[in-house]
Amino acid sequence: MDEIDRELLRLTQDGIGFEERPFLHAAKRLRISEEEVVARLGRLVEAGIVRRFGTRINPRKADLMANAMVVWSVPPDRIAGIGAAMAESPDVTHCYERRTIPGRWEYNLYTVLHCGDKEDALRRVAALSRAAGVADYRVLFSTEEFKRRPSGRIEPAKEPGCRQ
Repeated sequence: MDEIDRELLRLTQDGIGFEERPFLHAAKRLRISEEEVVARLGRLVEAGIVRRFGTRINPRKADLMANAMVVWSVPPDRIAGIGAAMAESPDVTHCYERRTIPGRWEYNLYTVLHCGDKEDALRRVAALSRAAGVADYRVLFSTEEFKRRPSGRIEPAKEPGCRQ
């Protein structure tokens, strides 16, 4: 990586615009062509420095009012396969393996789903359970949304409908 790559990462780490030419801003700031921006990002992806480009949505503005974290108790010898399968599900936005606390918290796989309502979320979770063959799970629904502000403070979101 050179200094242009480092600056390119700084310019794109918080996202790119949803526009016809999303790399134009970075190209102008770096005084290079849009083609070079794309080529550099491609090399950073190939090198594993950039893991992926994705889209972040505001679930509430998209009428996805039920945000569910599902914690699963998966046998250790099955966690890699089940975790990979759940991560591939179009219903799952996040999938993580976590350590358990023996005797206190036996859940080692965490998934997140954003759904229209709680009933929809519960139906989708039940389908994931059947497909994975994992019956030991808990569904934890969000009750309030918090946002990190530019100052670094975390405070309640001011959008309507954030409480469930």
